[in-house]
Amino acid sequence: MTTQVNSEKQILNLPFTGICSFAKYPICTDLDQLDADVAIIGVPYDMGTQFRSGTRFGPRSIRESSTLYSFGLNGSYDPERDEMFLAPPWRIVDCGDVDMVHGDLQQCFENIEAAVRKIISKGAMPVVLGGDHSITIPVSKALDSLGPVCAIQIDAHLDWADHRSGQRFGHGSPMRRMAEMDHIQGMAQLGIRGIGSSIKGDFDDARAYGSVILSPREMRKLGIEGVLERIPDAERYFLTIDIDGIDPSVAPGTGTPSPGGLYYDEVNELLEALAKKGEIVGFDFVEVAPAYDHSGMTGQVAARLTLDLIGFILKEREKKARK
Repeated sequence: MTTQVNSEKQILNLPFTGICSFAKYPICTDLDQLDADVAIIGVPYDMGTQFRSGTRFGPRSIRESSTLYSFGLNGSYDPERDEMFLAPPWRIVDCGDVDMVHGDLQQCFENIEAAVRKIISKGAMPVVLGGDHSITIPVSKALDSLGPVCAIQIDAHLDWADHRSGQRFGHGSPMRRMAEMDHIQGMAQLGIRGIGSSIKGDFDDARAYGSVILSPREMRKLGIEGVLERIPDAERYFLTIDIDGIDPSVAPGTGTPSPGGLYYDEVNELLEALAKKGEIVGFDFVEVAPAYDHSGMTGQVAARLTLDLIGFILKEREKKARK
């Protein structure tokens, strides 16, 4: 008996071929022409770092790693949840990178804010790939048109420094700068830990603001449901995810690694729960510095969690649309 083999040729678009957009999604670098549900944009900026630089190459690393998951352009099946994620008709595009002006913090921040504002004005959800954590300052400024937004941070560090010798816009200050914005109402800081996270005065100020601060140990004791109960209730959330919130045994490619962090499965479960708690209007993923991880796993983890969170957000939209 002869087995018939379908020899019809196909265009496979394998991960190692073609242009390296995020997960090989379509590219739209002219934001005036943007027509999408989700817009991914890179911010290759690291002028705010206080230790090891290199996050300017973070967006490129995450994009390259994400091509591993480009088989899912027609949707990805999750066998654990028995669900299809990221399937059409959802429109996800890669908008390239915000233009950077070397040595000019102000112009860089203006360009970042303008790009995110344009994405929001076009009705798309911004997904921002950093870059060091200071980029969250202009990103969050651009959220004011969305009304009150509760900020949720996953990070090893509190990032509540007021200034360092007058510098108010470094990567140790984004959460304090966000707390000063009228449209940021409520905050939870998760994964915070260890020596060097911040001075005691910064923790005192964050708690006085009303921020909920939990370490990985405390999160594990509480469990997911306990953590969710601590997070302020809100209609809208913005997430800022620092790769060093994840344990360096999983994601070593960052400028300020800190032992004792969260693991992939823990973050994945947390992101799914947060997507169910309220509407996530956007997020950023920062501090990937590929030069410190020759295995490339840090970019893989960042790419996978980015896709996970987009999938969870869109899945909740699907459920609401069916009701």
